[in-house]
Amino acid sequence: MTISETSLLAKVQNNFIGLDTVYTLADDRKTKRIYLDSTASTLMMGKVYDLVGKFLDHYANSHSLLHFSAKISTTQYQWAHDRVLSFLGADPEEYTCFFTGSGTTAGINRLARVFRDYRPDKDIVLVSIMEHHSNDLPHRKHAGKVVHTPLKIHSSGQPGCLNIDALKENLKKYGERVNYVAITGISNVTGIINPIYDIAELAHKYGALVLIDGAQMAAHIPVKLSDHKNPNRNIDAFVFSGHKTYVPGAPGVVVCRKDILLAIEPEEVGGGMVEDVFVDNYLIKDYFPDREEAGTPNIPGAIGLATAIQILDRIGMDVIYEEEEILVNAALKRMLENPDMVIYGETDVYKCTRAGSISFNIKGMHHGLTAAVLNDYFNIAVRNECFCAHPYVKELILDDMLDAIEDMNQDEIESKYKLLAGMVRASFGIYNKMEDVDTLINALSEIANGKEKFSQLYHVDESGNYVHKTFTMELENNFSIPDILDKYLNSI
Repeated sequence: MTISETSLLAKVQNNFIGLDTVYTLADDRKTKRIYLDSTASTLMMGKVYDLVGKFLDHYANSHSLLHFSAKISTTQYQWAHDRVLSFLGADPEEYTCFFTGSGTTAGINRLARVFRDYRPDKDIVLVSIMEHHSNDLPHRKHAGKVVHTPLKIHSSGQPGCLNIDALKENLKKYGERVNYVAITGISNVTGIINPIYDIAELAHKYGALVLIDGAQMAAHIPVKLSDHKNPNRNIDAFVFSGHKTYVPGAPGVVVCRKDILLAIEPEEVGGGMVEDVFVDNYLIKDYFPDREEAGTPNIPGAIGLATAIQILDRIGMDVIYEEEEILVNAALKRMLENPDMVIYGETDVYKCTRAGSISFNIKGMHHGLTAAVLNDYFNIAVRNECFCAHPYVKELILDDMLDAIEDMNQDEIESKYKLLAGMVRASFGIYNKMEDVDTLINALSEIANGKEKFSQLYHVDESGNYVHKTFTMELENNFSIPDILDKYLNSI
């Protein structure tokens, strides 16, 4: 890493909204929050927050150049599209970018319908067992029959990335019926990285298209969608979201080959995507991104996202990946040294590389209790349960289940399953540092050594949440817009 890259990385790392948020803990200490929930949603980059605020001084709707503010909105919104294509290494002659509503989920639903209509004679979609529901359920609903491809099982017995041999067998088995392969770039549960370019090369060899769920990929590792020496390694479509790329409130993003989109009528219709409208018909625009963006877009969100990826690009995604890899590998290594820890997914980083996330459990403790104690006593924000990836989590905890249900009847098995069906996930972002890893590992060690003590401090409420018997969040730590708004309105 050069001096300039190091300097910029440090400057950006230390400028995120929420890094200095302080909460009072169950033992009355006041500490800064340690945010290890970036796989769910990242914090907001400070410079993006500043620049979007400045843009709002000029805000107007786009698609016009006739007044000052509209011209600014239109040109900056177009810059956002161009910036995304550049960030993902997508040739603007071959690919377009457009923004969608509810993050990656909206984009994948959209493309499931697009790919279905583009090749209606093909009714099979191949996905992996590790997919987030957002890259599984849309294909089930819109695209025909979904066939789940297993993961590679390593000598440790733990699953790793997609099993390429099994994918090849499915491509052979279903032949011309396969429309496309939909695969996550990085698992949102384990952080395991899939070889997306190898997958694309194999899928294209058998005539299938490739859709990448890039929700976890875009902010963590370099991506190159086109211009590979072997064109079969190019990606047909890639989807990600701003709320996982350091811009909460930013839209979802779809990057797709233009020829696919031009072959069918746009999935969304309305204002902005038509050239003209008559009583009995309408003419769709033949240029991008307008034809794919019906209605008024989330202009500030898109501009904020483009600002963030411009900064990431300037640092260098290879630099960001290398720095995060050090953190993740250090955390993984130290967790494995604790005999009370269970780590999910292949843990040999030479066999299976990871980015962003580690999922785990403490033996003999419910994942909900572990997450609650990490929050209440250590101010470490993590997530627990199944992370919208139920089939994958069930497969990962299978060995735990088999050990637990020996000599049990059916009712006991179901009860035990509910107890075990989940894990804790610590996930990292560009703002995390080695001291965050130190704090997490020390906290897990203290929790593991004090299982009985911590268990007695909590009860399970009607919703299944672990709640401290005596500690509640202090009023000064809470945040309520209605309360603040009432005080403001009452003061007028």
